[in-house]
Amino acid sequence: MYSSKITGLGYYVPDNVVTNDDLTQFMDTSDEWIQERTGIKERRWIDPKSGEDTSTMGAKAAEIAIERAGLTKDDIDFIIFATLSPDMYFPGGGVRVQDLLDMPTIGALDVRNQCSGFIYSMSVADQFIKTGMYKNILVIGSENHSGGLEKSTRGRGVTVIFGDGAGAAVLSRCEEEGKGILSSHLHSEGKHAKELALVGPSTSRWVPEILEANDPDDVSYFPYMNGQFVFKHAVVRFSEAIVEGLQANNLQKEDIDMLIPHQANLRIAQFIQKKFQLADDKVYNNIQKYGNTTAASVIIALTEAWEKGKINEGDLVVLAAFGSGFTWGSVVIRW
Repeated sequence: MYSSKITGLGYYVPDNVVTNDDLTQFMDTSDEWIQERTGIKERRWIDPKSGEDTSTMGAKAAEIAIERAGLTKDDIDFIIFATLSPDMYFPGGGVRVQDLLDMPTIGALDVRNQCSGFIYSMSVADQFIKTGMYKNILVIGSENHSGGLEKSTRGRGVTVIFGDGAGAAVLSRCEEEGKGILSSHLHSEGKHAKELALVGPSTSRWVPEILEANDPDDVSYFPYMNGQFVFKHAVVRFSEAIVEGLQANNLQKEDIDMLIPHQANLRIAQFIQKKFQLADDKVYNNIQKYGNTTAASVIIALTEAWEKGKINEGDLVVLAAFGSGFTWGSVVIRW
């Protein structure tokens, strides 16, 4: 059986920087309040006049990843696209990337697992490569949150957290034993689905009903998050997923060279770092400047850490995420 190895990484974020002070122009908040609760100083939001969207950002990140892998678009066998914010209700972003990059008529799969979307996508890609079905798979995480946020004091608890951006990885067949993805571990607990969700529009509250109600106080159009509830579950599930990955490979926490956690909240990442007694140079966070980019957060952080020389040949890299669903998981990689 083959293994799969990351051969190319890339990310793209919009040019438009939105600071915490910028948010005070249309909501009752402050830089101190936001940093104290989330660690976020700024985020990137798409400029509505730019024409950018979830798929175009994903395509730009993908081009970088493919080039760094030493491949061309024609070498890619399959696309997996993770997002909670597709450009259209249907179809998904995967087919748009196939078109934007003028790729052959390869398959495109969309994954809707929100914050853990990239982890799930990497696991799926790994299985396709291990079985020999595909040789090079493009895995993308991309999000356009800014277009759907409630930019007011009422919505500040969610709005201050999220940013836009995309990241991409090329996963390629590897025959070197002990290299690449060693294991992946996926979980869900649907009974908590409504604690972090966007209810409408959906088939439970479909467009004709929304139009008929025409209710300006209807907040079902906007994301809802029970912050404290999510935080308490996140720190537990993050830890479990990391331990599960280590145990599956007969490894210890001391073996971790780099942990890339989903950038949900800097306080969560700091809690996990302290629990596993990891030095600052063994955990990479960039939520301070990008906010939570959901399915894009792990891959953007992974790419930045690699670009800065923080990940090297032979390193043990652990990716972990938790979010809406609830879903969570981890991927253990020998670089």
